[in-house]
Amino acid sequence: MTDRTVANVTCLGCGCACDDITVVVKQDRIADARNACTLGSAWFGDGTVPAETRVNGRTASLEQALTEAARLLIGATRPLVYLAGDVSCETQREAVAIADRLHAAIDSLAATAATAVLAAQRRGRAGATLGEIRQRADLVVFWAVDPSARYPRYRSRYAVEPRGVAAPHGRNSRTLIAVDVGENRGPADADGRVAVAPADEVDGLEIMRAAVQGRAVGEDARFRPVVDLARRMTEARYVALVADSEPGLVAADLARAEALVTLAQALNTPTRCALSTLRGGGNRSGADAVLTWQTGFPFAVDFARGYPSYHPQTGGGAVLGRGEVDVALVVGAPASLPAPVATALARVRSVAIGPRASAATFQPAVAVDTGMAGIHEGGTAFRMDDVPLPLRPSLGGGARAALVTVRALGDRLGA
Repeated sequence: MTDRTVANVTCLGCGCACDDITVVVKQDRIADARNACTLGSAWFGDGTVPAETRVNGRTASLEQALTEAARLLIGATRPLVYLAGDVSCETQREAVAIADRLHAAIDSLAATAATAVLAAQRRGRAGATLGEIRQRADLVVFWAVDPSARYPRYRSRYAVEPRGVAAPHGRNSRTLIAVDVGENRGPADADGRVAVAPADEVDGLEIMRAAVQGRAVGEDARFRPVVDLARRMTEARYVALVADSEPGLVAADLARAEALVTLAQALNTPTRCALSTLRGGGNRSGADAVLTWQTGFPFAVDFARGYPSYHPQTGGGAVLGRGEVDVALVVGAPASLPAPVATALARVRSVAIGPRASAATFQPAVAVDTGMAGIHEGGTAFRMDDVPLPLRPSLGGGARAALVTVRALGDRLGA
């Protein structure tokens, strides 16, 4: 056992995927994760993960587990492959190959941001990397979100505090506006606040777009604050419009997502604007990228016809809920699954390969524990702005590799 320090480690605790973490290892355990926020520190923990292999609840060898997993999947009438969190893009690619071989449906955590993805497909998107926002933005509008809870270092690394080309004094060079929609409030230290009733949110965004485009918007008192904000945004040099695309703090509303997209697009005529959509961790943006790369579609893909087809309204959660799936393969950490998906998996036979698979609440027929991408295993992961980052493991040798295990299962299936 050798004590060591590993620099430039990427954290997958949230979609920020901070890659400036220094991990201190003592006696083959993580003793400290320097620069990590509280969310990141919890994600790293001490680096220990279970090393169980179970078949029907009993301890088994890896050979037995893979044999039983292959038997279940080959015998399935309507299989589903689901990409969960904390695995690398390379592992996700192997899972896509398995879905192709089985003519299975495949979905992932990327579906949690479905409305933002669908809005971009329908209307396009004016986005930017987080690095560009850091360098250029002088006006940051937080639309119904305070990143401090679910994306703790977003402000300190990208949107608010860092110095940049157009913000030489960091926070003092930027203006922050918080748009509060009902109980969903922006940062408490904002330089200005605008309150919007939830029922008026989409209309307010559309009226802002009309104001930006120079069209008449009327004199309705409810929308006067957002019209004033729109005009203020046109006077900035570079606007970052920040919104949460994950469920929880905001409703999954396609009209809202499209209104945010089109407002950002309209602002790019009088000034520059980037829509920064916040996404969760676990490399869910990587699942989106890998599925798009391999199939042409970001989530809710079905190989049943022998080729990939796209069914965004009937993804993995929907087919599970309707009882169409008879066997499911979960690749990744079961704890990261959306609650409806985890609940529905309890009603079907399943195989789980990933970090803490043996602790899955849905009790898979076959469970193979592996290490976590970014802690025990290298590879690639994607940040919330679709920038790929290398994963530098700080612990090695003690945990089974997810990539090797999923690839071994694919070999048995002829994938």
